[in-house]
Amino acid sequence: MDSRNLLRGLYAITDTNLCPDEVLISSVEQALLGGCRLLQYRDKRVDLPRRREQAQQLKVLCHRHQALLIINDDLALAQAVAADGVHLGRHDPDPKHARTLLGVNAIIGVSCYNRLDLALAAKERKADYVAFGRFFPSLTKPDAVEATPDLLRRAREALELPLVAIGGITPENGGPLIEAGADMLAVIQGVFGQPDIRAASQQLSDLFEPKEN
Repeated sequence: MDSRNLLRGLYAITDTNLCPDEVLISSVEQALLGGCRLLQYRDKRVDLPRRREQAQQLKVLCHRHQALLIINDDLALAQAVAADGVHLGRHDPDPKHARTLLGVNAIIGVSCYNRLDLALAAKERKADYVAFGRFFPSLTKPDAVEATPDLLRRAREALELPLVAIGGITPENGGPLIEAGADMLAVIQGVFGQPDIRAASQQLSDLFEPKEN
């Protein structure tokens, strides 16, 4: 099956403070058991052998649960472990370069903050999804620019790409973002910062289930 068909649902992002090395794998497994469909491995530390080992373990775990592993920023790491894809920010390589390096089947995601023009440009550069946010106050990135549900609505009209919403998302505020057009909710604190990771993941995943009339 084309992995692009899996670009919907809870998109959990690891954090080295919330998921230190000794609990990273067990924490991610709890998120996957709760319904996480995509996992972004985000670790800015320079210990490449450790990051490579962790990424390889996470790929095996994600695939066991029919989920995708996306690497944050690091094209070399994504290539080394044959990850499902990579997520690129403002100062990262062009999506076209990532596609050349990782292949036609790789998932390429691009952060677009609160700017529809960046999303349109990412589409032209063959991105597979675009991410907007922050939508709510964020403990991870408190100074991030603010986006609004109206941006999601405008992006939904202008783009056929899957849309990701990120920033302070919880089970209580995530529903309206899905209604506005988000295909995925990217969550860090709301999953890995909770006392019961599996339950938190399940609550967020349930937002994507059809509502009964």
